[in-house]
Amino acid sequence: MARATSTPLVTALTCVRCGRRSRHGLDGPCPRCGPEGVLDVEYDLARVRRAMTRQALAARPRTLWRYHELLPVPKGGRRPAWEPGGTPLVASPPLARWAGVRRLLLKDEGRNPTASFKDRASAVGVTRALARRARVVACASTGNAATSLAGAAASVGMPCVIFVPEFAPEPKVAQLLIFGARVLRVKGTYDETWELCQRACDRHRWYNRNAAVNPSLVEGKKTCGLEIAEECGAEVPDWVAVSVGDGCTFAGIWKGLREMHALRFIPRLPRMLGEQAEGARPLVDAFVEGRDLVPGPAETLADSICVGHPRNWRKALAAARDSGGAFIAVSDDQILEAMREAGRRAG
Repeated sequence: MARATSTPLVTALTCVRCGRRSRHGLDGPCPRCGPEGVLDVEYDLARVRRAMTRQALAARPRTLWRYHELLPVPKGGRRPAWEPGGTPLVASPPLARWAGVRRLLLKDEGRNPTASFKDRASAVGVTRALARRARVVACASTGNAATSLAGAAASVGMPCVIFVPEFAPEPKVAQLLIFGARVLRVKGTYDETWELCQRACDRHRWYNRNAAVNPSLVEGKKTCGLEIAEECGAEVPDWVAVSVGDGCTFAGIWKGLREMHALRFIPRLPRMLGEQAEGARPLVDAFVEGRDLVPGPAETLADSICVGHPRNWRKALAAARDSGGAFIAVSDDQILEAMREAGRRAG
């Protein structure tokens, strides 16, 4: 693949495992540490602060591209035809009363093009792939990330290969086929599916959309945190609660909140609450026991977070610890109850 167009406000990339800093590597892990060496993208926040003011944002479209100074994409580069982001925060007093909190806001990510939060990362990933003149984009997914990538790739006419575990829901697989993706169903766990995708991307030089090893994808996910901060302003929530699989979303939202605090959009930072299913809780155990991650079994009806080996665990644990937050495990029965109550009380 050709080298991507420059992104002038990116100052460095730092490996969360070995601490090595570099000016290159926006599309993969640390060359020294491999997949365990997830990179963190750093920006010239002084320059961002001068350009990304409240007045400047007020004149921009309500999509994730309104924060282009904080995204690792070339200025003026080609992007997917649809534009995610700008989703509303919806208050629900009845749901808040049920949950036992004073105020509860829901970030309605179903408004995105493929009805998924994952559209944010896929939009950035496909933009990076276009800048690098990639021939094919690929990812491993239990469903939502795959659908969002297939939709984004289809909008620009780019071939897409998706690896899904055999337990992936049929409706999600059907969506992939409708978008024209090549779908490879793997007889194995999500973790085995992920490993197979990694090997295929390395062998065939496909653009790898897997957020656990591609730092640019986490930058797309952080736009949710940027939006929460911009919309809430001085009314910062006490907690931001996020369901957790690989840890990329949790870490990304925390990064977005931190950057908006550094840019003085919010006066303080919230605490982060990560939820894992009782049957797939390696991050919960690592957090409670104060240790590094030990991969464990994964079995839950919540297929999107059915992950026994979270790849972005270092960033996720750091987000919980640095924010004074926590990880908790919930049973499948509690998940079903919350689904019913969210629908009945909040629509």
